[in-house]
Amino acid sequence: MNSKVDIREGKQHEADCLSAFFELTKCPPSCVPTVTSSARNEAEGFFRLGGLQLYGCMDGVSTPPNGAERSLNIDSLFAVKNGSIVLPFNPTEVIENLRREKYVSTASTQISYIANTKSLPRRIYYAIRPLMPVKVRRHLQRMALQDWSKITFPSWPVDTTVENLVEVLWRLSLEAVGGGEIPFIWYWPESYESCAIMTHDVETGEGQDFCGRMLEIEREHGIRSAFEVVPEVRYVVSQQVLEMIRRGGCEVCVHGLNHDGRLFSSEELFRSRAKAINQYAKDWGAKGFRSPVMYRNLDWYDAFCFSYDMSVPNVAHLDPQRGGCCTVFPYFVGDVLELPLTTIQDYPLYNILRIDPMEMWSKQMETIAARNGLMSFIIHPDYTIEKDKQALYGQLLKMIRRFGEERNAWLALPGEVDTWWRERATMRLELEKGTWVVRGKGSERASVAYAAIKNGRVTVVPPERKSNT
Repeated sequence: MNSKVDIREGKQHEADCLSAFFELTKCPPSCVPTVTSSARNEAEGFFRLGGLQLYGCMDGVSTPPNGAERSLNIDSLFAVKNGSIVLPFNPTEVIENLRREKYVSTASTQISYIANTKSLPRRIYYAIRPLMPVKVRRHLQRMALQDWSKITFPSWPVDTTVENLVEVLWRLSLEAVGGGEIPFIWYWPESYESCAIMTHDVETGEGQDFCGRMLEIEREHGIRSAFEVVPEVRYVVSQQVLEMIRRGGCEVCVHGLNHDGRLFSSEELFRSRAKAINQYAKDWGAKGFRSPVMYRNLDWYDAFCFSYDMSVPNVAHLDPQRGGCCTVFPYFVGDVLELPLTTIQDYPLYNILRIDPMEMWSKQMETIAARNGLMSFIIHPDYTIEKDKQALYGQLLKMIRRFGEERNAWLALPGEVDTWWRERATMRLELEKGTWVVRGKGSERASVAYAAIKNGRVTVVPPERKSNT
């Protein structure tokens, strides 16, 4: 009896080890060797695998409780034996720790949650923020964020630690099965090589009035977008503007409740406000949410009725709430699909970094496209009113359009990405007459791709693009 229980628990542990890997890759479990982890209820800490900084439990090995700079190297503690893989950590636990930013409280002093929701200065700041001109706000914000360049983890300006760990798992799996290729369901529909979405947080009444011009600029470049609207206090929401956004083929999303900086200050307050937020979502037909200032606590998202959220940065060095999910792909938080922000927002780029925006956006897009990931943007109508910013926005849209035409990027709405990623999550690969085929809802848009080791490196090659005729 006990042996049967042990076997069952062992198989469940094996499945748990790779569940995040299977979720992202949609690779058939039958094509991947057995993976076991010896990590059991140890203290969590940072450790290094090759050049990767990871965070999680390590069995029988002491890991530094904080400080990624002092993390332990574990290159010699894993092995491929007799066609199976033995790891001293649980890959799914590590990936979830990164996606949910569990490392933040112990990472270092620089990465601490500086936006203390109970601090008096912060409460005063949000009370008078609407009265402060941008030039005053940006001065205070530069002072608060002046240590951003000292943060060593996550990696600036784009962190792909999750994808890098998945690549390690691909390599170990391919080595364990003796090379060849392993099939998986490609990330994007119609064999697109990457994806780009544009979003707009509408923070003021002036910004709301400018939404029409934003739509005009986007039409010139063939780009559609999502507008995140604040339901209360900040301005009176115009139903005409909401309808104009919808008529333009774009999406209306909810942007907090009143943008006072207190949404996540306590669980009781959050759950109370979530009820009102959910009602606005129902009234507006909104399926997406973004929290003001990117404040977040993913553990409370069960209170939301939204299909997708866009409140987690890939790297949050220049946000009041530090951290970052360290991935350039969507991922599920319970029933909510997270579409992480993978490029820098316009406001800190214009007012804190003060560097060439196009150069930074181009660098980030190149990095994300190289990993076949999601390029997501926030451009505020409130900060695009000036003629030079309108021209700059046009340049960004032109670059995104070029990625679509020359780099085979899918230029989509957030809701379209949500629909696709949910359908892909239910798809499966089946071997029929010696050929791998995708089955499930939406599979007519899906493609089979393969991971292999070529010239000593793991290579993931997109399938040939499907014809639209």
